[in-house]
Amino acid sequence: MAITDRQTATLALAHALSAAERGLPVFPLSATKLPALRSPHHDEDPPVQCRGACGLPGHGVHDATTDPAAIRALFAAAPRATGYGIACGRAPHRLIGIDLDIDTTHGNDSVAALQHLALQHLFTIPATVTVLTPSGGRHLWLTGHSGVPVPNSASRLAPGIDVRGAGGYLVGPGSVTTHGRYRLAPGTAHLSPAPCPRALLRLLTPPPRPHRSSGRATPARQGEGLVQFVRAAHEGQRNTRLFWAACRAYEHGFGDALADALTDAALSTGLTEQEARAAIASAARLTAPRRTP
Repeated sequence: MAITDRQTATLALAHALSAAERGLPVFPLSATKLPALRSPHHDEDPPVQCRGACGLPGHGVHDATTDPAAIRALFAAAPRATGYGIACGRAPHRLIGIDLDIDTTHGNDSVAALQHLALQHLFTIPATVTVLTPSGGRHLWLTGHSGVPVPNSASRLAPGIDVRGAGGYLVGPGSVTTHGRYRLAPGTAHLSPAPCPRALLRLLTPPPRPHRSSGRATPARQGEGLVQFVRAAHEGQRNTRLFWAACRAYEHGFGDALADALTDAALSTGLTEQEARAAIASAARLTAPRRTP
């Protein structure tokens, strides 16, 4: 491994240990922002649904810990880690991440959208830990409440606003990815994560959907609508529409069954198969906690 790689891995471990000292559970990430350790169940057939109960590392966010010795062991097993993830929804902070993407190409202003929500629902966006992303976006760190799990979501609040909650994770400041470094915004390093305003928390935790009778739309009909939604995308909308549709499909439990049809629809709009599969895989990862038995 090159010297610079060793230095990056050493710094990632140092940042992860520092975060753990603040009560934030962490685990190693690769430069792609994915867990750096391969699942011990990778080659098992049928796939094993395991959240670390087997006692082996390689379970992504379920490896997250605040124990310094365990963190060092995880990073020792992942020598090419260049960053670290922070598990959301876990005690004591029950961290909630508000991910504000910057999308000037499509004219989405997520910061303005959040401010509009604040005015509309009468809450103030508190001063809190803010992490600047390599793409120009930012992550706001907020704390939740015991017994109020916040689900992960993508652009549900508004275009460009993603939420990291229970079962999700944030890329920690100091991490290095293929697109650059995550860093604390000036003036926020001394802050602690602020409590999530109650009005915003209500928006983040929508009530459960009422039971639908068999006479309503079936998954097949819902899936057909999502596929047509992707097929109707114009240039500049293709990735956004595909990702949104895939998230909805996985949230409703039929994402894997619809993946091929969504891919075909995306190909018809001009995306490559690699681009389409990558977007669908991202949607699957983001919504996985909501569909895990």
